[in-house]
Amino acid sequence: MGWLAAGEGYEVALVEGRVAARATTGRAAGRQLKSLPKALREHPEVDRLRRLAEWLDRHGAACVRQVDAWMVSSLPVPTGLLAEVWPDEAWQAALRDLAVVGDDPDEVGFLRDATDSGELRVVNLDGETVRLSPETVTLPHPVLLPDLDELREFAAELGVTQRVEQIHRATWRKPDDLAAGATEVTEFAGATFASRFGLAARATALGYRVSGGYATCAVRDGGRTAEAALWIGEPYWEGDAETGNLTWQGPDGRSLPLREVGPVAWSEGMRMAAALYAGRRIEEEKSQ
Repeated sequence: MGWLAAGEGYEVALVEGRVAARATTGRAAGRQLKSLPKALREHPEVDRLRRLAEWLDRHGAACVRQVDAWMVSSLPVPTGLLAEVWPDEAWQAALRDLAVVGDDPDEVGFLRDATDSGELRVVNLDGETVRLSPETVTLPHPVLLPDLDELREFAAELGVTQRVEQIHRATWRKPDDLAAGATEVTEFAGATFASRFGLAARATALGYRVSGGYATCAVRDGGRTAEAALWIGEPYWEGDAETGNLTWQGPDGRSLPLREVGPVAWSEGMRMAAALYAGRRIEEEKSQ
């Protein structure tokens, strides 16, 4: 966006998401000012740019949420759609450098560009830029990526920075020795918090839904939806709060045996529980 006239002797523009001003006359003509002059703070052009900046922030956050949803669910995304949204800087920031998989599930690459013709340019694990034009691609959840540790090392060498947390996302792999009838994970139970309100607020701030006495995380995994739920206490309880066990439910509300929980639903449920558990109250040991 170019500079816009605003009042006598000034121009304004959005620079890195903030309203900036520069003088058009005098010794400082053409130079960006360190702060917005008082005379411009209520100017209509400045107000318009502020509202535009707020909208761009909301748009950018919405793009990140959508791409994160594609990635967590490993949904196939039409290549043409990626090409269509790529010119939008907010979409490009959310998509750039994500690991993508096309027709060959063993060929993983980092997305660097999408052309008008629907062609993707990715950097493969040999460090070569290749062109892909599959009908759809997936942005795999990291727990589904083979050789994740090697992929992380290669990403570090390339200087990959992802707006949507994918390859460096914390993951948990489901143990192979789960008891046949087990339906609960007790690892994150017993964490205490000063109030139930504070625990619920932490869950909401981390992007999780709070419903009744639970923090929940719904994931589409392997073609079906599973919802992880961690007990966080009665909604209107005013005293200390304590976490309970972690469970999963199917779309019909039935409690799932742990052996039936898919790898992505398992990882995301454990990730939610661990993130909440990390904010627990830790009692300092009294000195002897």
